[in-house]
Amino acid sequence: MNRHPRRRPRALRLLRAAMLALATGFALGAAPARAVPSAATHAGTAATGGERFAVPGLEKPASVLVDRWGVPHIYANTLYDAFTVQGFVAARDRLWQIDLWRKRGLGQMAKDFGPAYVEGDRMARAVLFRGDLYREWLAYGSDAKRVAEAFVAGINAYVALAEARPELLPPEFRVLGYKPARWRAEDIVRIRHHGLTTNFTGELDRAQLYCHARAGAARADWLRRELDPQVEPRVPEGLDPCAVPVAELRRAYDLATAPPRFPKEWWSNAAAALPPAALYATVDMASDMGRSLGSNNWVIAGSRTATGRPILANDPHRAHGAPSLRYISHLNAPGLSVIGAGEPFLPGISIGHNEHIAFGLTRFYIDQEDVYGYETNPANPHEYRYKGRWEPMESVTEEIAVRGEAVPRKVAIDFTRHGPVLFADAKGGRAWALRAAWLDLGMAPYFGSMDYMRAQNWDQFRAAMNRWGAPGENQVYADRAGNIGWLPAGLTPVRPNWDGLMPVPGDGRYEWAGYRDMDQLPWAFNPAAGYVVTANENTIPPNHPAARLGVGYEWSDTARARRLKSLVAASPHATLEDSIAWQNDTVSLPAQRLVALLKDLQSTDPQLRRGLDLLRGWDGNERADSAPAALFEVWFGKYLRPAVVRAALPAEVARLVGSGDAARVLAVLERPEPWMPLERRNDAMLGALKQAMGEMERKLGADPAGWQWGKLHAAVFRHPLDTVLDAAARQKFDVNAGPIGGSSFTPMNASYRAGDYQLSAGASFRMVLDVGNWDAARAVNAPGQSGNPASPHYRDLASLWVRGETFPLVYSRRAVEKESRERLELVPPAP
Repeated sequence: MNRHPRRRPRALRLLRAAMLALATGFALGAAPARAVPSAATHAGTAATGGERFAVPGLEKPASVLVDRWGVPHIYANTLYDAFTVQGFVAARDRLWQIDLWRKRGLGQMAKDFGPAYVEGDRMARAVLFRGDLYREWLAYGSDAKRVAEAFVAGINAYVALAEARPELLPPEFRVLGYKPARWRAEDIVRIRHHGLTTNFTGELDRAQLYCHARAGAARADWLRRELDPQVEPRVPEGLDPCAVPVAELRRAYDLATAPPRFPKEWWSNAAAALPPAALYATVDMASDMGRSLGSNNWVIAGSRTATGRPILANDPHRAHGAPSLRYISHLNAPGLSVIGAGEPFLPGISIGHNEHIAFGLTRFYIDQEDVYGYETNPANPHEYRYKGRWEPMESVTEEIAVRGEAVPRKVAIDFTRHGPVLFADAKGGRAWALRAAWLDLGMAPYFGSMDYMRAQNWDQFRAAMNRWGAPGENQVYADRAGNIGWLPAGLTPVRPNWDGLMPVPGDGRYEWAGYRDMDQLPWAFNPAAGYVVTANENTIPPNHPAARLGVGYEWSDTARARRLKSLVAASPHATLEDSIAWQNDTVSLPAQRLVALLKDLQSTDPQLRRGLDLLRGWDGNERADSAPAALFEVWFGKYLRPAVVRAALPAEVARLVGSGDAARVLAVLERPEPWMPLERRNDAMLGALKQAMGEMERKLGADPAGWQWGKLHAAVFRHPLDTVLDAAARQKFDVNAGPIGGSSFTPMNASYRAGDYQLSAGASFRMVLDVGNWDAARAVNAPGQSGNPASPHYRDLASLWVRGETFPLVYSRRAVEKESRERLELVPPAP
C-alpha cells in the first residue's frame, strides 16, 4: 500500500516539465564550467580563459585542460591534489551517475525514491564491508586512505558548488526531485556489489537441475554450461538439492547487487504492486550476455611489431548504458603521470599507462562465492546448527530513511559465521547465507589499482598485483624497456573437500581453509611466443599445477580468445591499426562451425532452400550489413539452440537448461550420437531454420537481398530513466549509435537482448598503446565522457565507437595543449 499517494503526481509533474524542456531543446541545467567562452569549444581552437573554482581540500593551485574529446588532463602541484581534482572533474561530468552508485551501494535508495526500495536497501547493506577499516585501508597500500580522502573531497567540493549554483545540477536530480549527497572516504571500500561475480547463481541453477533431473543431472548440466577443467559436479554430502530455495535466493542476491531501475509503475503510483526485484536490472550470468561481461586484452613484444616497440590493447566488456561505465582521465603531479580509464566513482586509473609501464585487464573467473544452508533451531530461528551445537546468528539493526516518512524504518540483517543471511524460513527450519571472498579485507573491487598504476617496472607491478583481491583479473603488462608480461590475480578460496559448484551445508563440514598464495597461479614474463592474449577463457595451462587447484570452472566461451589468438599469431609485424581492427573483428567461429554442417541438409521447401542458399558459403563474418549474419543469429540464438536442448533432454529438464551452452550445443550438432539420431538433429536444424526464416520475412521483408544484421541489431545506449521518459525526452537521454555487427561470440563483443536484438553489452572502452610512444595511443569511450545530456560530450564518441574508430589519447603536455578546448583553474579556498 502506498503511504503517500500525493508524492507520485508531483514526480509526474516534474517529469513532464523535464520532458517538455528537453523536447523543445532547452537543457535542464547548463553545461558545467559555463563561463568558458563558447568559441573555446570549437574544434581547431586552443583552450582559452577558463573558470576558476575554490576547492576545499586542495593544498596548491591546479589546472585542468579538457581536450576536444572530453578527456580531462589534470596538472596538480602535489600528489594528493591530483586525486582531489580527479574527484571534482568526475563529479562535474558524472555527478548523477556517481551519486546513484553510492546511494545504491550503501542502501540509501528509499531515502530519495520511497518505500518501494526499502527491501533493496536492506539487502545492499547486507553486503557492505563491515570489518576493521584500519586493516582494510592498509590492504591496498600505505596511502590508500589518503588517496580516497582526497578524491571524495573533490566530489564533495563539486556537490557544494552545485548547491550554490543549482543550474549546475544534472537534469536527473530535477526529474527525480532530490539532491546529491556528500561522500565519506570509507564509502569507496565499504561498497562491494559492483565486482562482476558469477558463481552464486551458477550454484543455484545447478542445484535446481540436479533436483529435477536426478540420474540424468550430469548429462543435462553438461549441455547447460561448459566447465573447464571438465568435471562432473558432485552433490555435497548432506545437501538436498530440492531443498534449495532457488527463486528466493536469486531474488535476494539481485536485491543486494543489481543496478537500480525506475519502472513506469514507480511513477504511476503502482509501486506497491511491484515485487522488489522489479526495481533492479538483473543479468543471468549463465546467459550469453552474462558470459560476455568480460574483456579482451593482449600484449605483443616489439620483436613482432612494425615499430619494434610493444603494443598493448584492451577493451573491457560490460553492460551498455548512458552514461558510460568508464571515465577517461589523466593525472599529473610530482611522482605521478598516469592516463587511461577507470570508473567515475573510484580514484585512479585501472586501464592505461604511466610514463614507464602500460597495463590492461580482463576478468579471470576465480570462484569467490559459496551458498551455505543451515538447519535452524525450532525454539529459536536465530540459531543454526554448527558442529553439533546451536550457534547464534549475529543480528544488526539498520535504520533506513524513507522519503515521505518522518521516522526511519528499522530493519534487521542476520549474519552467520559465513556471511549475510539472504533467506530464512523459520517454519521450515532452514536458513541460507552467502559466503563471498569479496566481503573480506582488501577486496573492494578495482580499488587495488591504486598501487599498480604507480609501478615503474615488472617487479613493482607484480608486487602490487600480489595484493589484488577482487574481482579476479588477467593483467597484461608492457614497459618502455621492451618487456611484456601476463599476470592473473585475485584471492582464491581453498576448498579442501568440495568443488564449489553447488550449495553446501553450513554445519561445519565445508569450510574454506584460507586463500591460496597468488604465487601458485601461472604468470609469464617475456614469453617465447612474443605475445599474450586473454579473453576470459581459462588461461591456466592444463599442465600447470594450478589447473588442479579448483581456481574456477565457469569461464566465458572460448570463441573470442581462439579468434584473437589466431589473428595475433598470424601477424609477425603488427601495427596499432591491426589491433584496432582486431578489437572490431566480427568473425564468429561458432557461425563457421555451424555453416560447415549445412552440406548435410536438404529440403524441398522453397523457403528453406532460400535460407540454406543464403548461409552456405558464408564466411561467418557478422558485419552490420550482412544478410547471412542476420539469419544466423535469429536461427542459432533464438530457435536452434533451444530446439537442440528439447530434442536431447526430457521436457521438464529442457525447460531448466533453456538455450543451453553455445559450445555444448555445437558439439551435439557436430556429433549428435548419443544425444539423438542424425535424422532428428537434421529435423531440429531445419525446423528452427523455418522459424527463423519466417521471423526474418516478417521483420525485414520477403527478399533476403534487403536483409542486414544491423537492421535488427542496433547500438542503443539506454539511460536508467528510459522507461519513464516519453519519446521526445528519450531521444535526449538515450543514445542511438545506429546499426552494429558482431555478437557475444565475436572479438567485437556485441551481446544483445533476446527479445529485440538490440545491443545490451560489449566494449565500454577501447585502448591501443604504442608502448613508449605515448602520444600515438588510441582510445574511445562509449557513448561519451559526460553524463549530462546537455553536454556536447554526452554522445559525441558514440559515432566513432560504432564505426570502430578511435581518437588520440594524447599524453605529453605539448600534445595536450594542442588538443585542449577548455581550461579550469582550481585553487585552495581563501584563508
